[in-house]
Amino acid sequence: MTKIRSTTVLGIYHNGEVALGADGQATMDKYIAKSNVRKIRKLQDGKIVTGFAGSTADAFTLLERFEEKLGAYSNNMKRAAIELAKDWRKDQYLRKLEAMMVVANKEELLIISGTGDVLEPDYQIAAIGSGSTYAQSAALALKKHAPHLTAEEMVREALTIAADICIYTNHNFIIEKPN
Repeated sequence: MTKIRSTTVLGIYHNGEVALGADGQATMDKYIAKSNVRKIRKLQDGKIVTGFAGSTADAFTLLERFEEKLGAYSNNMKRAAIELAKDWRKDQYLRKLEAMMVVANKEELLIISGTGDVLEPDYQIAAIGSGSTYAQSAALALKKHAPHLTAEEMVREALTIAADICIYTNHNFIIEKPN
């Protein structure tokens, strides 16, 4: 069975604000299956923003589990992420899921990986998906050479550069900021 894959998700914390964005492309084998997939979601009345890469069904399963953990741990994002990662490593069903997530609130960004890791990214830039290296490289350059830009502007510009280079990334961006 052919898997739907490929995306770019990028989160940046800069000058006291966080923005998280993703392109809209889903690729199935060698063709574009959909060009306007919404890979960014707001949780907890917009206080937490998430982005996912990988199998869509798997990502939604993880998103549901993450929401459950947020409820169980009083909306403590880091604690919920760690507890989800623990379950991901222990649970035989969850271990088979093929997805990654970036989660963000106003203060921090985290990457929750398919191996059950929770990472606080270097340089306050979180990137996942097939175009992540392009987007991360562009974001690093923007933080260094265009610090006057907002986090949202940096996400948009870095995703644009990634979409110009990566065949699995398009220009249909959704960018959100936590409330």
